[in-house]
Amino acid sequence: MSQVIEQLAGASTERAGNRGEIARRLLAELTPFRKDLAGAFGLIVFNAATQAVGPLLIGLAIDREIGRGDRRGLAIIIVILVVIYVAGMFATRAQVRQVGGIGQEILASLRQRLFDHFHRLPTRFFDRRPVGDLMSRVTSDVDTLNQFLSQGVTQLLGSFFSLIGIIIAMLLVNWRLALACYLIIPLMLLTTTAFARRARQAFRRARETTGDITAGIQEEISGIREAQAFNRTEQNIARFRTRNAANRAANVSAVGITSGFAPAMDVLSTLATAIVIGYGGLLVFDDRLTVGLLTAFLIYVQQFFRPIQLASQVYTQAQASLAASERIYGILDEPGEVADRPGAVAIDPAEIRGEITFDGVTFGYESDRPVLHDLTFTIGAGETVALVGTTGAGKTTIANLVPRFYDPDAGRVLLDGRDIRDLTRASLRRPIAIVLQEPFLFSGTVAANIAFGRPDASRDDVEAAAVAVDADRFIRDLPDGYDTPLGERGAGLSEGQRQLLSLARALLADPRILILDEATSRIDTRTEATIQRALSSILRDRTSIVIAHRLSTVRDADRILVISDGAVVEQGTHDALLAREGAYAELYRRQFRTTGPVPEREPIAVAVP
Repeated sequence: MSQVIEQLAGASTERAGNRGEIARRLLAELTPFRKDLAGAFGLIVFNAATQAVGPLLIGLAIDREIGRGDRRGLAIIIVILVVIYVAGMFATRAQVRQVGGIGQEILASLRQRLFDHFHRLPTRFFDRRPVGDLMSRVTSDVDTLNQFLSQGVTQLLGSFFSLIGIIIAMLLVNWRLALACYLIIPLMLLTTTAFARRARQAFRRARETTGDITAGIQEEISGIREAQAFNRTEQNIARFRTRNAANRAANVSAVGITSGFAPAMDVLSTLATAIVIGYGGLLVFDDRLTVGLLTAFLIYVQQFFRPIQLASQVYTQAQASLAASERIYGILDEPGEVADRPGAVAIDPAEIRGEITFDGVTFGYESDRPVLHDLTFTIGAGETVALVGTTGAGKTTIANLVPRFYDPDAGRVLLDGRDIRDLTRASLRRPIAIVLQEPFLFSGTVAANIAFGRPDASRDDVEAAAVAVDADRFIRDLPDGYDTPLGERGAGLSEGQRQLLSLARALLADPRILILDEATSRIDTRTEATIQRALSSILRDRTSIVIAHRLSTVRDADRILVISDGAVVEQGTHDALLAREGAYAELYRRQFRTTGPVPEREPIAVAVP
């Protein structure tokens, strides 16, 4: 069976030297279902036997009962044939259910493994992969495999064993005529190989273009407001039209290749029938074969090619499924996050003081383009430190290294004097909460979103956190208050309201270390004033890293680090840095468009460019 699937798979251009690897991996998925497969194989063999016995009984009936005029014997043969074929029908139904059930178990396992693996992949992986393409692998590729495992595998297995039964029966009836018929088999294998090699490449391209389309749809729908605002709709439509045309062309090419397979098998079937009639007729003339057995042999020839013709119908599914499997296993083969070091310890959140040290840290998202350069500084336990600087200076990168979304290329990040790589990731991230510039809310109720980081929190605790960040007022105005269901990403709420829920979520988690990544940049100045009052209590007694977008947030920090080109160029308090007339004062002037000495207090809160 492995050879049959490998024959359909053809040669893999992406994994040279590993011909049939994907087919073998798919077969390996069946290992946990040995007992169920044994029962299915028994049914398949029984059904194959019924198909092999039927033509022989027909041949015997022609030679004996019909030739002798034995009505009673003919009736008995007919009853036996009906019983055999009805039994084969029930066996076929049972095997379809059995193998189909196994296929669904495998598909559920693949989906779960894909979903689990996504959560174990490093952040770098998602930096370079469009979400739409990943979604295509979980949905479209798995659904393609579903069609093959639910139907195609059953047909393929049934055809394989039926073919074996027919070959044996033909040899038993007349081995000379059988061997003459088998002259077609080399041509059949060569034809299958030629079609398989080309179809495998065509369907791989079809799956890739399907992923491109899904990625494009996801991106364009997510950015449809921007497209409308910048009058880019026609250009986006044209770009999608190009992707859609590429997908259509790839699928037309794949279908065009496979569409020639069935007619080729029909020609070979006709040729085999001609051989049987010609050579079999000569054997009948020489009294070395009866008319009944020749009739049986003609039925066997039709049955011999029926599994091949059935395989041609499954052919498209098989090729598409193997191409889809390559993409699925391509994700599962991606290395996950680097495992915890041997001997890494799980730190108790209660023991964390919160001192963070960057010791000679160098890091780049690409190895040849470092973002941070030999960065060294310390954030004291319970201290609030703001990071300011121009776009691309490395502020968010610094924040990403603390919870180990990435590891430094050189140097160390220390927590309370210990290299964070000596701590388990789970225990390191447990006492850390992050509030991003663009908050992410999940489908579910308002209360569930606030309690996301602490699902065992009571309703009183949830409401207290909302009150603390002044979110309680707008929540109670919602149709069902805290039980109001939210759509994807908090659809139906303003950006400010979503950010308030995100802040309430962080506060409820009661973290020892809090990272605010431009958390107030999308909130109006009135709401910001409310949040600033809430932040004074949220940040108290916590180690906090505040990536500043507005200087009103920076002003109250214990210390400000000015980041430029991945290095700290200034640090100090707000007033001290203004008095120094350095990089921070220049940022301030650019923000407020002032010249000369800077004022002691900002007249308004506006965004840092």
